[in-house]
Amino acid sequence: MQLRPTFRFAPSPTGRLHLGHACSAILNHELARSMGGRLIVRIEDIDRERCREEYVHGIFEDLHWLGLDWERPVRRQSEHLDDFRAAWARLEATGLLYPCFATRKEIEQAAAADASCAHDPDGSPLYPGVWRGASAPSVAARLAAGDKPALRLDMAKALHVARNRGIDLVYPTFTPGGADGLVITRPEHWGDAVIVRKEAPTSYHLSVVADDALQGITHVVRGRDLEAATDLHRLLQALLDLPLPHYHHHGLIPGPSGLKLSKSLNDQSLASLRAAGVTPLQVRERIGSTGGLSFG
Repeated sequence: MQLRPTFRFAPSPTGRLHLGHACSAILNHELARSMGGRLIVRIEDIDRERCREEYVHGIFEDLHWLGLDWERPVRRQSEHLDDFRAAWARLEATGLLYPCFATRKEIEQAAAADASCAHDPDGSPLYPGVWRGASAPSVAARLAAGDKPALRLDMAKALHVARNRGIDLVYPTFTPGGADGLVITRPEHWGDAVIVRKEAPTSYHLSVVADDALQGITHVVRGRDLEAATDLHRLLQALLDLPLPHYHHHGLIPGPSGLKLSKSLNDQSLASLRAAGVTPLQVRERIGSTGGLSFG
């Protein structure tokens, strides 16, 4: 049975939405409509330190202002942590996760001491294996002291498992109004990535993969800044026996600095544009001309 095309817009409530978010939201909405599919909004609020309820309300306010509609109820990740615990428990049961107690400073120092240390696609030094292969007594001592570890994916073991299962680590792409394609992934570029954070029972990478599968997402449309992360997501999908969506990574909307728009850089929000008298039509026009996108 062929699944009905299902798209999602999944913001984190750590600030107000900006034009880059509007680009993703509108594109997902229009593609769902044109393909007779569904649009789901998901609130990715696992970062309890930075997420705020006022930003959740702001997301819905901005999307309504843009004239978008989506299915209810809206899934909030913070209300479904057991789903993510179940996912990483499966990885842990096969020996693919290991605890890491190293601080960011300790990791940076270890990486700096290794002249051959490479960097991941985000520009951070690859994890130098500070706790990989640590003895059980060493781990037990830290746990007994009340220290909380992150859980990292043993990348070498994970790739070995995927190969033994005969899984091709590729993912299908689609271009709105264009041709489909296939991307060969290189998840090893991420090294031993954090799958469960110290302060939460999941990570962005694990929760997004688990939720896309649980919600039946067939098409993932998001910015090119997340294109490299899809390599790691494909590996997690393979290890967890999850369905594989089609992907489209759209162009980014540059801010005044020439860099991509960012909440952390306090780039102009949709709320401030609305207060200044900008209309939803003008937002669509600006996105279309800046991002090379066309919304019918």
